[in-house]
Amino acid sequence: MPKAAFTTLGCKVNQYETQKILESFAQGGFEIVPFESKADVYVINTCSVTSIAESKSRYTIRRATRLNPEAKVVVTGCASQFSLNRGESVEFADLVVPNPQKLETYKLFRQSFPTLVEAVGPTQDLVKLSHNGRTRATLKIQDGCNVMCSYCSIPFTRPGMVSRPAKEVLQEAQAMVAGGYKEIILTGVLIGAYRDGLTDFEGLLELLQRNLADVRLRISSIEMRQVTPRLIELMQAQSAVKIVPHLHIPLQAGDDAVLAAMNRPYRQADYLALCANLKRAIPEISITTDIMVGFPTETDECFESTVRVCEEVGFLKIHAFRFSPRDGTPANQYGDPIEVQEKNRRATVLNAISARTATAHSRRFLGDTMRVLVEGKDRPDGVLEGLTDNYLTVRFAGDPSLRRSFVMVNLQEETNGILTGELAPATPRIALSLAT
Repeated sequence: MPKAAFTTLGCKVNQYETQKILESFAQGGFEIVPFESKADVYVINTCSVTSIAESKSRYTIRRATRLNPEAKVVVTGCASQFSLNRGESVEFADLVVPNPQKLETYKLFRQSFPTLVEAVGPTQDLVKLSHNGRTRATLKIQDGCNVMCSYCSIPFTRPGMVSRPAKEVLQEAQAMVAGGYKEIILTGVLIGAYRDGLTDFEGLLELLQRNLADVRLRISSIEMRQVTPRLIELMQAQSAVKIVPHLHIPLQAGDDAVLAAMNRPYRQADYLALCANLKRAIPEISITTDIMVGFPTETDECFESTVRVCEEVGFLKIHAFRFSPRDGTPANQYGDPIEVQEKNRRATVLNAISARTATAHSRRFLGDTMRVLVEGKDRPDGVLEGLTDNYLTVRFAGDPSLRRSFVMVNLQEETNGILTGELAPATPRIALSLAT
């Protein structure tokens, strides 16, 4: 039986798409093996969000050829699409699949290499293959972005705004629940822009709440202008299917001049007001974010404005990444004047703030009893680990039979961002993360 290996660089949208490609190869009879193994086919889903991501994509392609020089290397994703847009070849790739055809990768592979496909065997168990012990599944509902941030290549590698039909999304979500998943992470390139002609993003959430059971819903990343009063109300509501109190809201910069140069459609005061409103409406909410450091117009004073916003919001997690020029984007006019060492310094500052605010946020819940979804994989120390609804990592002693289930845990201590506690009975004292 031919073997196929897969790897993903970049966002949760890419992760979802890789999983769907993997399943199509498995249904075609390929044995799925770890990427580090010797395989007959390597499928690499690339990323172009930064120059570092592009470099990692190229390195991964080269690594596949070293793992098995005789293998076929299939490349897709935003980095390879960027190359196609520039009229460049992708070195060492035997097949390059454009982003709009990504989910047809197996079909295109069959057409390109029919003799290899002829050697397939029986289909694998897709349910077992898909979750592989995981408790959380990613579900893509939307693709494409029209915001046109000045630094971003995504509108060029994922053009057009496309939303999946709500009925199709619901059917896939129901299949995920039937397969044993306890959390569904809704993802898209511009998720709050979801429109299928019949309903909007909030309407889709309501549809999922009405028709699912024994699962929680998490929103992967959402632009601040798309966190509407109606969405906040849905997160507040008592429901058997909870939209969890955690939002990842990209900030990118906390300075108005930099935000304007980035073509971001909000200003510092808007972002701070939204976060304050969220904390009033949903006291247990955790907020995470993305911040770019070293944008060409970001002076020391501009960066200090970002620092002040981070301190005021008190993020659970800051993903700090460094600006790098992207061909064809408006920000190219500025060049790349900020030294790498200074970008690294600013990222280090934000990481230190993130560690401090995460600790302060986590410690707010010591003494509370919260719902935890226990991960399905073993830890070497035998301790169970999981996530609360509001995205706090919790460890506790418990029987292995609790894996892949919801339990109530009394939170007692915090160390290096990890909460520890002990199992608690499901009493009328509902966890903060389940209350309004």
